[in-house]
Amino acid sequence: MYKDLEPATVAANDTSRTAAKATSLEAYWMPFTANRQFKHKPRLLAKASGMHYWTPEGREILDACAGLWCVNAGHARPRIVRAIADQAAEMDFAPPFNMGHPKQFELAERLVKLTPKGLDKVFYTNSGSEAVESALKMAIAYHRARGEGARTRLIGRERGYHGVNFGGISVGGMVGNRKTFGPLMAGVDHLRHTHDLARNAFSRGMPEHGAELADDLERMVALHDASTIAAVIVEPVAGSTGVLIPPKGYLERLRSICDKHGILLIFDEVITGFGRLGAPFAATRFNVTPDLMTVAKGITNGAVPMGAVFAKSMIHDVFMNGPEHVIEFPHGYTYSGHPLACAASLGTLDTYAEEGLLTRARQMEPVLEQALHTLRESPHVIDIRNIGLVGAIELAPRAGESGKRGFEAMLAAWERGLLIRTTGDTIALSPPLIVEKAHIDQIVGTLADVFETIA
Repeated sequence: MYKDLEPATVAANDTSRTAAKATSLEAYWMPFTANRQFKHKPRLLAKASGMHYWTPEGREILDACAGLWCVNAGHARPRIVRAIADQAAEMDFAPPFNMGHPKQFELAERLVKLTPKGLDKVFYTNSGSEAVESALKMAIAYHRARGEGARTRLIGRERGYHGVNFGGISVGGMVGNRKTFGPLMAGVDHLRHTHDLARNAFSRGMPEHGAELADDLERMVALHDASTIAAVIVEPVAGSTGVLIPPKGYLERLRSICDKHGILLIFDEVITGFGRLGAPFAATRFNVTPDLMTVAKGITNGAVPMGAVFAKSMIHDVFMNGPEHVIEFPHGYTYSGHPLACAASLGTLDTYAEEGLLTRARQMEPVLEQALHTLRESPHVIDIRNIGLVGAIELAPRAGESGKRGFEAMLAAWERGLLIRTTGDTIALSPPLIVEKAHIDQIVGTLADVFETIA
């Protein structure tokens, strides 16, 4: 159904292979990468189609992480490719301030038909990090506009990931992303994370224990007073920290406490948005609607950088006051709603709709679940977590070398033709939504072999 390029066709094209050999690696400072290790033994990708990448040498690599949580429909899908090419030829750029182009508005109308009821306004950004920054600013500005300017405090969560801008790492709770950059933003606090190996190890789907952790927000209210708190931001499923799935009842309780105290609830759905959990959004699957919701990644299938914030009308409408010639919300980006990004997103939504990809993860969830949990007795495995088409295998850390076993597992998988994502000693899996059982069997079989060989 989803046909990749033939490996022979890819291998026959020597252009990328020759370029890779001729190009120095020294000038490029790589993001979130062990640069010295990479440049000593590079892992280069030159082609992609469907479920696979190919190296410059023509070696086939099965993509078990949708690129970086983003290529939900698989690689090089024809509708998306054509949409980008056609748009580039028609109009390459349009200024987003005080001007617009038709696809911005067409896309917004398409998007709000997918969101939970009430999230019916769209603000474009260029990434998940920018979407988070935008949502945090919206929350603070919203309270100020309605006469509660003291509500400036933001509440994140331990082990949360909300991008890499200053607001995002401030409300985020991954210590490795925070410790290097000084005191960060003032007026930020954090809920406890929900990871509980003692009670929830090897859960299938949502764990049974931990809903009471949402009550941490009541502790924050008691400490700071609700009148000072603007918003709480959480990932419905915390992805980058190692796939932490919310306990049953946790998100509902968090929503209830926010409502009780007039605090906005922000869902960061940069990873979970666009079908990852078998519904258009995690908010849809969990039946909990936030006030603001950030997305990126799957909005364009990763083909062109784009992000967005969905907002309830009550938030948007508060700003629509004063003289009509005055800018209501002084925020935005040069590339907000870029023509190529909008075209890519429209092509992506068409592909999702034609192939039923926004709900396909529910069909494949039991297949992934059953396969993953066969690894329970493999060496080093201390937990397995899964929901939709996302899974995690947590490995026991080595004494004094946290993260090294996970890194070695990633390298060993790469050598066996499998691309995985690791965060510390946790392997995170999020294959494209077109994944078939044979791909899942290959992923799990390869990991079983990897676990037997790493120390």
